[in-house]
Amino acid sequence: MGKHFGNLARVRHVITYSLSPFEQQAFPNIVSHGVPNAGRRFASQVLKVVPPLAIGYLIYSWGTQEFERLKRKNPADYEHDQ
Repeated sequence: MGKHFGNLARVRHVITYSLSPFEQQAFPNIVSHGVPNAGRRFASQVLKVVPPLAIGYLIYSWGTQEFERLKRKNPADYEHDQ
């Protein structure tokens, strides 16, 4: 009465391998390989990410300081007022 889901088609010349979940390790070598790999990847990207962020921060801080400076009134303009 029809084929079951796992046997819908016959595929030839394809080999699949699988490992039992009971034989796998959840986090193998996380400290010995994972932490140094994360450090290496971080160090390789620092020089690509930090300079644009630093430049953006400097432009933003300069812009806010300039805005605050221009927002103030000049006391010399009001010396002769009564």
